[in-house]
Amino acid sequence: MTLRSRWRPDAGFDAFVVARMGALLSYAHVLTGNRHTAEDIVQSALARTAVAWSGVRDKDNPEGYVRRAIVNEYLNTRRARRFFERPTADLPDEDAADSAFADADERDAMWSALGKLPPGQRAVIVLRYYEDLSELEIASVLGIAPGTVKSQAAKAMAHLREQFADREDSTR
Repeated sequence: MTLRSRWRPDAGFDAFVVARMGALLSYAHVLTGNRHTAEDIVQSALARTAVAWSGVRDKDNPEGYVRRAIVNEYLNTRRARRFFERPTADLPDEDAADSAFADADERDAMWSALGKLPPGQRAVIVLRYYEDLSELEIASVLGIAPGTVKSQAAKAMAHLREQFADREDSTR
């Protein structure tokens, strides 16, 4: 028996995907920093969720379930990629003297700094500052202790401060 014969699409799942796809893609994009990777992660998370949808739709928060699946997929992808991909050296910074490009430079710098965080720290920062979740909610989404959320956030913020302090020093 094939997967196709065992599983039939559910209209509720289709409606959920149509209604929430934009928000899920935005969430994954902030998490990954790359639109194409975000699309891949959302697709994988939704494929896994579709198979389990009969058990999910009875819950109060199916979107929370899917968002957690997205975070899990992101963390698993990052772990697997660590063994196969090697990043290249950073491109040299351009002079940001032109004020018309200052905002874009800052945004790029933030994406770059977020990209250098370990996956767990990045997930905590995205959930805290992009999704505006509390420490307890983050702990629930990631399946970790609230104390771990606090320590991961503190480490991530220290790393980001260090990155931007170095950037400030080099622009003076």
